[in-house]
Amino acid sequence: MSLSVSRRLAAVTALAVAGLFAATTPAALAAPTAANAAPTPPDIPLANVKAHLSQLSTIAANNGGNRAHGKAGYKASIDYVKAKLDAAGFTTTLQTFTSSGATGYNLIADWPGGDPNSVLMSGSHLDSVSAGAGINDNGSGSAAVLEAALAVSRAGLQPTKHLRFGWWGAEELGLIGSKYYVNNLPAAEKAKISGYLNFDMIGSPNPGYFVYDDDPTIEQTFKNYYAGLGIPTEIETEGDGRSDHAPFKNAGIPVGGLFSGADYTKTAAQAQKWGGTSGQAFDRCYHSSCDNLSNINDTALDRNADAIAYAIWNLGAATPVPPGPSFENTSDVNIPDSPAAAVNSPITVSGVTGNAPATTKVDVNIVHTYRGDLVVDLVAPDGTVYNLHNKTGGSADNLVQSYTVNASSEVANGVWKLQVKDTAAQDVGYINSWKITF
Repeated sequence: MSLSVSRRLAAVTALAVAGLFAATTPAALAAPTAANAAPTPPDIPLANVKAHLSQLSTIAANNGGNRAHGKAGYKASIDYVKAKLDAAGFTTTLQTFTSSGATGYNLIADWPGGDPNSVLMSGSHLDSVSAGAGINDNGSGSAAVLEAALAVSRAGLQPTKHLRFGWWGAEELGLIGSKYYVNNLPAAEKAKISGYLNFDMIGSPNPGYFVYDDDPTIEQTFKNYYAGLGIPTEIETEGDGRSDHAPFKNAGIPVGGLFSGADYTKTAAQAQKWGGTSGQAFDRCYHSSCDNLSNINDTALDRNADAIAYAIWNLGAATPVPPGPSFENTSDVNIPDSPAAAVNSPITVSGVTGNAPATTKVDVNIVHTYRGDLVVDLVAPDGTVYNLHNKTGGSADNLVQSYTVNASSEVANGVWKLQVKDTAAQDVGYINSWKITF
């Protein structure tokens, strides 16, 4: 995991209803119906994942003790993963870039078949820091994604969606590899990615079970898996903006993922529900030489590897939900500075039969100098409030985002409102436009 974003931003709690679909991205993911049920996900063998970790450890030991960008250990790691995928029938592409005067590598692997216009992508960064072998950070994610891909091959999986996997270089230098990949994708190719799943540090020795709260369908898929195990999860905040999902999210691609914790401290409440040691970091060897084969919790690694397969099998079999009728308000509404009252921008909906869908989509375009001050709600015709954005985003400006809201209990026709309140002084802005799609 990269340290390129400040701890202040990384600690911002994401309370908004997330899962944000830009207007240019494919239609929302829907759970498979009974008529189009997903095949049963496999149990990913822990022994296989750990065998990959042993190989990465040996590679580091034979190449100066690390697998960092620009070092021989990183290229050897890429070669190892590529050879496994090539033998399993994947179409692999080695993408090169330059950072800090050295050549970097991304590895992209495509599984044949599936809808080429609806791509489900899973990925992890393969580089370590220069201090050590990087077995938890991020051998754990890389090995588990590799084994999930190999499980796809073993099963001869033929999902509805096209499956793509990625291993990123130079993440530890500031998400360089994943940024390069996303930034060099043509707009038409970005629009084909229906979701990106990120796995960075999933075997921490004092683990937590954290789920990204970005796309709601992806988030719920992981929560469903853990609910089936009777294991509570928490929203992931420590890694916000610090791993390879960020470039995808910034490009309007729905993202999600899993995380078991880095150098934040496990609380007593977390230790009570997950086990482990309170008052101690989730990973005391984070970015250190002791991030070796002994720095892995087998139970967390096993559960998270199985969760990856569960998500790929279920989301890969999902079918796009076509958009329904849309209604838009393009009139500017000034947002007064705090402590003024909230303002509303109304849309009158008519001609829609029955209730709003569970995948009601709200596109928001707010021009503002500090979006971390804003509380943004969708207000249904009966007055029910659905929170979209709750003072997240720190000092960044503007809020241009799409939200998926389960408004299935609401009658579609009537006056819907986008309600915005500025909660802190000294910043200004206005609602530029917003749209609701049923």
